Amino acid sequence: MATETPTATPTAATAATTAEITPLPPFSPDLYQRAWASIPHPSLPLIATCHAHSVTVFSLSTLSKHSVLTGGHTRSVRSAAWQPPRGKVSKETKRLRLVTGSFDTTAGVWTWDQGRREERLEREIRMQSGQDNKEEEEEEEEEDEWELTLVLEGHENEVKSVNYSPSGQYLATCSRDKSVWIWEDVGNPNPSSEEEEEDEDEDEWETVAVLQEHDGDVKAVAWCPDVPGRKGKYAPPKRYGDDVLASASYDNTVRLWREDGDGEWVCVAVLEGHEGTVWGVAWEGRQRENDKFPRLLSWGADEVVRVWSLKEPEEEEHEEGAAAGSGNNPWGFGVPNTMRRSLKEEWECTAVLPKVHKGDIYSVAWSTETGLLASVGSDGVLALYQETANTNTTTTTPEKTEEEQTNGDAPTTTSAGGWKVLTTVKSAHGPFEINHITWCKRYDAGSERKGEEEMLVTTGDDGVVRPWQVRMQ
Repeated sequence: MATETPTATPTAATAATTAEITPLPPFSPDLYQRAWASIPHPSLPLIATCHAHSVTVFSLSTLSKHSVLTGGHTRSVRSAAWQPPRGKVSKETKRLRLVTGSFDTTAGVWTWDQGRREERLEREIRMQSGQDNKEEEEEEEEEDEWELTLVLEGHENEVKSVNYSPSGQYLATCSRDKSVWIWEDVGNPNPSSEEEEEDEDEDEWETVAVLQEHDGDVKAVAWCPDVPGRKGKYAPPKRYGDDVLASASYDNTVRLWREDGDGEWVCVAVLEGHEGTVWGVAWEGRQRENDKFPRLLSWGADEVVRVWSLKEPEEEEHEEGAAAGSGNNPWGFGVPNTMRRSLKEEWECTAVLPKVHKGDIYSVAWSTETGLLASVGSDGVLALYQETANTNTTTTTPEKTEEEQTNGDAPTTTSAGGWKVLTTVKSAHGPFEINHITWCKRYDAGSERKGEEEMLVTTGDDGVVRPWQVRMQ
């Protein structure tokens, strides 16, 4: 089947006529129970998988179990997040920390073996298994442990999602109790003495906001990444702090939150358009053309993936807003209420991805390297999408048979907004639902460019954590 190859733009991935997704050997051992999500570490070859009351950390180098976090929760662990390094980057003072969100209404802060330094940890996890190291690894296995250093309490019902801000200063949690909590890490990120370094072992967190504007169960939270566009010329006038939080809810909406000049976290936008529960949100992690503000994805029970963009302010409005933020009050709150422009932000749905799934979409991942999107859901389908230069038309070629669409081929569909389906994989986890998908770096022996090449990782009800190789042509 011949397809038209669009001309790539700086905001789109390099145009490809075909793509192939092939399974790699799954992580071992199988978990043999429903697994909810797998979260890769931002810089180390580790990936944390949530299942039952535990989290299993796998090595991306060996595709095998590295360690287990257990004993901290009494109900299912639904989500996890790695804390980004805070303060000065020093291997002598930085520790590995992971937060977990559980159906027992709490979030747990875990630290990797308090006596261990990250430098030693990194050496260990990059080391391939071998006969020479077998005895040494067996001796050290009993010493490798995670410690639950703090339990964050406050939610009245199950915690559904946890996510750190880019700096690691803030943590967002959300729950079936319809609320979003924002916590601040007030510990010292740069201890200057041995005494202070010992104090660093004791996590200190404060609640800075409880956001209760959603009308239903809050399913997910996600912080905008620290990319150039977040603070660029297309960012809103300086009425707020730089951090932006998105939340998705059973009430069919997405809400965006910022800290205002009085230190209060406020809702600055409500994104409406979904006709069912919004299961998740994800920010664009690549730098956009002209440093435009990052876009946002949302997806849900209506089988639709939407792309949202911040409406660019008129030049005059932006200059006035910037002027209001100059002088002694950088927040622009020096003028009377009657003279201020609305503090709300204008967001618009700029694209709806071609419809692939026949059932709830549970997870969508946006590659920071290629800009490709991948989605999974209750129908067991894995779909791969690419942004094109075409932004005004909707075309669909004749549907192929189910066998033809199983892998490596799919109907060439281009949506209004310029996205097309590259390929789909049906029954990617057999008859089971797929709960999560993520992009991560490859470090395994089969990788051609370790630490640079990307792969997909899916997590499903079958307890299998499966990596996938993606090849573009």
